[in-house]
Amino acid sequence: MNVFKKGDIVEGFRVEAEIGRGAESIIYVVQDPKAKEVWALKHVVKETEKDERFLEQIEAEHTIGSKLRHTGVRGMGRLIKKRPGLLSACNEMMLLMELVDGVSLEREPPKTFEAAAWTFEQVARALAYMHGKGFVHADMKPNNIVVDAAGNAKVIDLGQSCPINTVKKRIQGTADYIAPEQVHRRPITGKTDVYNLGATMYQCLTKAYVPTALAKPDSLLGSLDDSLVPKPKRPIEINERVPELFDKLIMECVEVEPAKRPEMDDVAERLNLIRGKLLAEGEMRKSGSFRRVSAEAE
Repeated sequence: MNVFKKGDIVEGFRVEAEIGRGAESIIYVVQDPKAKEVWALKHVVKETEKDERFLEQIEAEHTIGSKLRHTGVRGMGRLIKKRPGLLSACNEMMLLMELVDGVSLEREPPKTFEAAAWTFEQVARALAYMHGKGFVHADMKPNNIVVDAAGNAKVIDLGQSCPINTVKKRIQGTADYIAPEQVHRRPITGKTDVYNLGATMYQCLTKAYVPTALAKPDSLLGSLDDSLVPKPKRPIEINERVPELFDKLIMECVEVEPAKRPEMDDVAERLNLIRGKLLAEGEMRKSGSFRRVSAEAE
């Protein structure tokens, strides 16, 4: 793939820096010299027939992202398609996206349970908005949640997003967060995002991963039937400091059967209650009231 360098002019935009790489993509910070607007630019080149799916993903990201307007979901600009000749098929795409100034949860997990509840509540509300518009993110994981210095969270990377009830041609998702229905190519629904988000919360609060239906690379099985997927340890068993309400919510989110998982709106409301409870307890501790109440209870 052709790699752009700082100062290069690409489709009228000046490249400022490279900020990330995906499976077959590179993301740059670019600026429009005339409007002075700064964007993120995702660049994908088809070098073999296997790369066609990466072009499909970037086009899907633009198509779906362009229909969404929410502060918690990365905004979309225009999609640029290039062909080596007038009669040739497209072999290169560039997607202008909102530049998100923050750090992913993969690099910097929440430092407190209150911060975790607030971050995940924002994510849940953004995903609930997507569901209301008829779409599923389908690849929720720590690396796809970016938080800025003020604590504002944003969902990024819509490359695997799809309309609700889509049955995908191949298994798509990230192994440690993937829902059973993604592994077995059943309809993808809002409950799929609930599972992915639950697995994300589990990892951020415990540093461990839930066992998924996608068998590990050294396994003789390609995937596990739902009945064979081990039930994960409760988060509180791994990290005893995890609040009980958080523990209960996460375990419900990663239920193997989608019908047993809560709706995303419910997830958001429960995270709001968890955060409120944690903040109230923190204030009581500061004032000494918590200690007095605990002593009286004993």
